[in-house]
Amino acid sequence: MLRSILGSSSRANARRSVSIFLGASATHFRAAHSLSFATLDAEETSGSKPAEVSNLVQGKWHSTSSHNTILDPLNGEPFIKVSDVDETGIKPFVESLSKCPKYGLHNPLRSQERYLLFGDISAKAASRLADPEVAHFFTRLIQRVSPKSYKQALAEVQVTQKFLENFSGDQVRFLARSFAVPGNHLGQQSNGFRWPYGPVAIITPFNFPLEIPVLQLMGALYMGNKPILKVDSKVSVVMEQMLRLLHECGLVMEDVDFINTDGFVMNKVLLEANPRMTLFTGSSTVAERLAVDLRGRIKLEDAGFDWKILGPDVQEVDYVAWVCDQDAYACSGQKCSAQSILFMHENWNSSDLVSKLESLASRRKLEDLTIGPVLTVTTERMLAHMKRLLEIPGSKLLFGGQPLENHTIPEIYGAIKPTAVFVPLSEMLKKDHFEIVTTEIFGPFQIITEYKNDELQMVLDTCERMHAHLTAAVVSNDPLFLQEVLGKSVNGTTYAGIRARTTGAPQNHWFGPAGDPLGAGIGTPEAIKLVWSCHREIIYDIGPLPSEWEVPPST
Repeated sequence: MLRSILGSSSRANARRSVSIFLGASATHFRAAHSLSFATLDAEETSGSKPAEVSNLVQGKWHSTSSHNTILDPLNGEPFIKVSDVDETGIKPFVESLSKCPKYGLHNPLRSQERYLLFGDISAKAASRLADPEVAHFFTRLIQRVSPKSYKQALAEVQVTQKFLENFSGDQVRFLARSFAVPGNHLGQQSNGFRWPYGPVAIITPFNFPLEIPVLQLMGALYMGNKPILKVDSKVSVVMEQMLRLLHECGLVMEDVDFINTDGFVMNKVLLEANPRMTLFTGSSTVAERLAVDLRGRIKLEDAGFDWKILGPDVQEVDYVAWVCDQDAYACSGQKCSAQSILFMHENWNSSDLVSKLESLASRRKLEDLTIGPVLTVTTERMLAHMKRLLEIPGSKLLFGGQPLENHTIPEIYGAIKPTAVFVPLSEMLKKDHFEIVTTEIFGPFQIITEYKNDELQMVLDTCERMHAHLTAAVVSNDPLFLQEVLGKSVNGTTYAGIRARTTGAPQNHWFGPAGDPLGAGIGTPEAIKLVWSCHREIIYDIGPLPSEWEVPPST
């Protein structure tokens, strides 16, 4: 279990860190079961005391006779039993979603008090997540199912808390702000409204089990939709507990359905319930299939082979190296914004950037989960990918490339040391090599290459050929260099400047891809309005008619 790997001293340090952040003493922490919403103890969940995850439909929690057993990512114990909905059990979910009208549960002309309700719910939920005990509970629960360092897991709770705080009070109704344009005559006026879709679906991945589903779920609810939520079953226990907290904060039980099932059954639910919009975050392959099945009624935040370009102005080498390490290897590289490829200008060869990267990577340990299990890519597959890359002429292993040692991570998951492979830019661009070089490995794995002054266009051509455009970083304070790269690239969330990164995704700016009409965003008012509402125009024309009006000739 995770608690045995962290050790008692690490747990004490972790509790101190969250107490410092939230201004409380670590001695104030109570057992998780004393939290009124919690149905489990994140510390005690184990093979001998497994947690259970239920489904929520039509306002009631339900269990099923069949269960999906989740293995502890750190020791292989069957420690969570997820109530699994099969094909025979989807009818209540289909009926529940189908009952929601297309005009939603609220909209600018109906049930407007619900905008205020969700402002209140957000305020209360933000306050609860600011409680050190609650923050610690969710941080540890995240660590148990998607192992990452305490600081990384806590950051997920903090972003979620800040998001909820941002949309407290009147901020929800401000999302539905409308506009009016004067008409052609007395009594005529056109009004633009942000209108809900009504029944919608949300499908989210394993790597951010709290932040992604909460931000998308609340955005959907704010705009007046009724969502069905499916979170990857490996981590769905986190969102089940969060829903219970939201219910305590005033969320109506019938407003959200929560389903645990596999991809095949969920696809069947979508086809039968016919939601007006589906938000999918995850694999590009699944995303493309869903786009066809749902006839385009979908928004996507799929995978990204994210790039970073180091410009010609070498400075702040220690800082740049640290950010590169964080971008590539934090959360064991399991971020859709993780640094997949690093383009270094030749001037950086005069620095010891690569050796600093290797040194920083070597600090990552399983004991504190700064490196850990990879939940969707096996060790064998990652090492096989590395071997294929090393067959490219001029390629070499810079560091890593070995399995983690002395662990009990089950074989269904991956476990390798932070790895970097150098591939020459000229070889990368060749048709036979480009696809393998730009294949995303959702783990602690990155490509590093080098370019000369007259090869910048080759770098930009490489970025242009990539099919996913989520995050990017241009690390330079040279304004002309920034202008050249930013003007010839498209990634939806691009950081620029000497402190640029590819990861972070806080609640204070847009996060999402660009260059794709199906691209989704998360976290900001613009993202919520784009994903969870559509434009509706109502033209009022109430008269009066001119006193001399007569029926005109036919036209």
